[in-house]
Amino acid sequence: MATMTRAADTHRAAGLFHALSDETRLALIGMLRDGERCVCELQDSLGAAQSRLSFHLKVLKDAGVVNDRKEGRWVYYALTPDAFGELEDAVAELKPSRRALAVRRTSGCCD
Repeated sequence: MATMTRAADTHRAAGLFHALSDETRLALIGMLRDGERCVCELQDSLGAAQSRLSFHLKVLKDAGVVNDRKEGRWVYYALTPDAFGELEDAVAELKPSRRALAVRRTSGCCD
């Protein structure tokens, strides 16, 4: 069962890292750091075509990094704080242990 959880955690981390692997998506996250923004504000700030912006927002939303809400004909986007806690946990899992940082003596496998 632990293997299944580790695989699920790895899959989730990969999805989060993928969502952050684009300059436009990182710019969107930066714009949302101070709170919710209307899609029209995001489009104006980026100078991006609506279709391009929609694609990037969908990637972020599918990964759970942002959420949206509709108000009339406008859509507002905000960051999902829990996703950033998950990212911190994923990065912490990747950090080498102190034991791994020590110089390894060969044990015969590569002699």
